[in-house]
Amino acid sequence: MADFDLTLRAKEFASKDPFPMKGFGPMEWYVGNAFMTAQAFRSLLGMSIIGYAGPETGSRDRASYLLKQDQMEFIVTGALDGDHEIAEHVKLHGPGVKDVSFYVPDATAAFEMAVQNGATPHREPEKIESDDGRMVISAIKAYGDTIHSLIELEGADPRFEVREDHIAKPTGLHAIDHVVANVELGKMNEWVEFYERIFCFTMLRHFDDEAISTEYTALMSKVMAGGNGIIKLPINEPAEGKKKSQIEEYLDYYKTPGVQHMALSTEDLQTTVADIHSRGIETIHVPSTYYPEAKERLSEYDHLDWDRIEELSILVDKDDDGYLLQTFTKMLQDRPTVFFEFIERRGATGFGVGNFQALFEAIEREQAKRGNL
Repeated sequence: MADFDLTLRAKEFASKDPFPMKGFGPMEWYVGNAFMTAQAFRSLLGMSIIGYAGPETGSRDRASYLLKQDQMEFIVTGALDGDHEIAEHVKLHGPGVKDVSFYVPDATAAFEMAVQNGATPHREPEKIESDDGRMVISAIKAYGDTIHSLIELEGADPRFEVREDHIAKPTGLHAIDHVVANVELGKMNEWVEFYERIFCFTMLRHFDDEAISTEYTALMSKVMAGGNGIIKLPINEPAEGKKKSQIEEYLDYYKTPGVQHMALSTEDLQTTVADIHSRGIETIHVPSTYYPEAKERLSEYDHLDWDRIEELSILVDKDDDGYLLQTFTKMLQDRPTVFFEFIERRGATGFGVGNFQALFEAIEREQAKRGNL
């Protein structure tokens, strides 16, 4: 797209909020088999399949399923030909997140403002309509092969044939809390500056290698936030350590920077985790030695059911605003790249800094089993 002056529309778009956003849009995954991946998210996470696009609907090169549970939306997409760019993406990276999208009030103005601020265009604004909804969608490039779509939506997503799902059984997950990127050593600040410049995000938290380390490995992280705090994007890079960090392992297998994990929120983590365990998802093991210190650290919250929390290997932390419970799945696919975090916030706005030691030791144990530590 050619250089241009910031349009009146874009100026009006940003008149109150520097770069207004309404929330996370659908996370689009590129996968080898969209049908089977959609079935996995439906059965394991309880997401409903609410839309389909493929040859039967006029999409000749791919098949996509739109899934939703409360405010949380995924799209899973697979290529219909082995030499398609989607198939090439999966060949290079394995299954992973291609598009971390955002809902915005005006997708054209948002795109123009992002490009004016220095973003590389990926998709010019396009209007799509159906009997069920209207959309304007644009996109810019981000870290690695990841993109950010900017979506203005009224009604149902018009890219999909609407479906009703009478099979999915919800697990209590209701929204995307944050999405974490892994980037190369020395690149974290470059991407921090990118989000500051392109989207007018601000840095919410900064964790150095002393905060996030074990005896063997370390990483550094900065959390970027925008949309009046609705959007939270932690950015990780490896730090020097005795052995290979989880970030280095990710980059070895994903081949480029990309989405490491997304945190999915719930109002009742204990019930959600017990349900998800019964469906076959495994979460990290937290040793019993973690809990005496955790109980002391959160002693003012005497209503917590510590026996149940320990039974489910849930981590607990607090900050000035309240407390949170969290846990992390093991890897979701053959390559050790993408996983989920499940989180319940009771006022806390942080990311579980008090749990970092236990979490990273648990991740290292899994790395060691794979021979990658």
